[in-house]
Amino acid sequence: MRDHFEIRDHDAAGRIGRLSVPNAGVTVETPALLPVVNPNVLTIEPQRLREEFGAEMLITNSYIIRSTDRIRDRVLEEGLHDFLDFDGAIMTDSGSFQLAEYGDIDVTTAEILDFQRRIGSDVATPVDVPTPPDVDRDRAERELSTTRQALADAETADTGEMLVNAPVQGSTFPELRETAGRHASATDLDVFPVGAMVPLLNAYRYADVVEQVRAAKRGLAPDAPVHLFGAGHPMMFALAVAAGCDLFDSAAYALMARDGRYLTVSGTEHLDEMTYFPCSCPVCADHTPEAVRDRDDGETERLLAEHNLHVTFEEIRRVKAAIRDGTLMELVDRRARGHPAMLDGYRALLDHADELERTDPVSKDAFFYTSHEAARRPEVHRHHDRLARLAVPDRLLLTESNAPSTHDYDAVWRVKPPFGPFPRALSETYPLTAETPDRLDDAAQVAAAEGVAALADANPETAITLGHDGWCAEALRSVPDDVDTENLRTLGR
Repeated sequence: MRDHFEIRDHDAAGRIGRLSVPNAGVTVETPALLPVVNPNVLTIEPQRLREEFGAEMLITNSYIIRSTDRIRDRVLEEGLHDFLDFDGAIMTDSGSFQLAEYGDIDVTTAEILDFQRRIGSDVATPVDVPTPPDVDRDRAERELSTTRQALADAETADTGEMLVNAPVQGSTFPELRETAGRHASATDLDVFPVGAMVPLLNAYRYADVVEQVRAAKRGLAPDAPVHLFGAGHPMMFALAVAAGCDLFDSAAYALMARDGRYLTVSGTEHLDEMTYFPCSCPVCADHTPEAVRDRDDGETERLLAEHNLHVTFEEIRRVKAAIRDGTLMELVDRRARGHPAMLDGYRALLDHADELERTDPVSKDAFFYTSHEAARRPEVHRHHDRLARLAVPDRLLLTESNAPSTHDYDAVWRVKPPFGPFPRALSETYPLTAETPDRLDDAAQVAAAEGVAALADANPETAITLGHDGWCAEALRSVPDDVDTENLRTLGR
C-alpha cells in the first residue's frame, strides 16, 4: 500500500488522485503536467508557471545542473527551490535522457541520487536505460536488467523524505513492460514512469503508446502513480489518462514555440500560416497572429510558449472534469477525431475494454453513442458479462419495439443497441439510458447481437425470439441459429 498516493475518482482507467510529496510539504492533484524547466534557459520563469498557469509540480534535469559549473555550486548552496524560485514540488531527471541520446554519461545511480538529495529535489530519478522502440529482444532484456540494478541501487540509497522514481522499461515488448512493471511495483520506490516513450510520441505512434502503458499497468499495483515520460501534447492527454497515466512532463510548450508552432487540442499549427487564433487564452485574446509574428524572435517565442502552456493546462483541467463527470471516454472519442493516429490510439485502448471495465464506475450520468467505436466501450462489455446473472423465463421475446398487447411469451425484454437485451425494469438504469442517434450504425447492431448471443449461451434451455429493427447482415450472423428472428420493419406485410 503506497500511502503517498490516494485515488479519489475513476473513469475507465483514468483517475483523479492526490500525490503527497513530503520533501516539498505539498500534495499534487493528478492528472498533472510537469513543465520541463531547462536550468540554463528559462523560457518562462518557474514562479509564473505556478502563479499564472497553475503548475503544482515541474521537472528539471539534475545531470545538467551537476555538469554545469556556473550553476552547480549555486544550486548546492541555495537549494533547488530557491534557485528556481518555485514553491511547488520539483522532480529531477538523472541523465538517462542524455544516456539514450549520447550513449554514455559519467554518473552512477548512487552518485546522482545523492546529488539530487543534496540540491533538495522532491522526486528523484535513478540512472535507468531508456531502451528505444523496435530494438531486438536480446538488447531489450539486457538493458532491462541494467535498469533493474539501478532500481536496486535506488532502494539502498539514503534518500530521506525524497520520493524516488522506478522507471518501467522494455522497449516495444508488452510482456517485458508487464514484467518490468511487476518488478518495479515490488520495490519500495514511489513513482512509476513508463520510459522511452518519446520516440513513439514524436512519431505519432499512439496505438503503440497505449499498448506499452497498458502492459506496464498490468504489472503495476493499482495504487501506483504512473508517469508518462515525455508526453506534453494536449491532444493526447485524454487518451493517456484513460489508459491509466497520472503524470506527464514535456518541454513541448517551449520547443514547439522555438520552432514557431502553436499547440491545439487537435494538432499543431504553424504560426506563419495562421490568420486567426482559435483560442481565447490571454495571449490569443490580446494578439493576432500577425502581431505575434511581428515581435522580435525572443518575444514571439515567449508568447507562443505562453499560449502553448495555457492550452495544455486547460486540457488537463478538462480531463479532470471529464473524470469527475464520468465522460472521459466521450472526450477521448472527440479527441480521436482530430488525427488518424489518435483514432488508432483510441481503438487500441478499446482492445483493452475488459481491463478498463475493472475500474470504470458502474453508474454515471449518461452514455453518449457518438461513433461506432462506442460499441466497444467498457460499459457494453460489462453489460454483456452480466447478462448471465439475470433470471430468464422459459419463453422470452426480445424486441426493439414496445411489448405487443397480446402474446404468449413468459416475458418481453427490451433490446437496445449497442447493449443488447435487458428486462424492461432496468430501462432507467445506467448505461441503458444511453443517448443514441436515430440512424444507428452497423457496429451498434453487431454489439447488440453479441449481447443476444451472450444471453442465449448462458440460457440454452430458453426459447428466445428476437424482434429487430432491420439489423444488418453482420449483426444477424452474430445471432445464434437457435434464436428465432423477426424483422419488425417487414412484420405483418
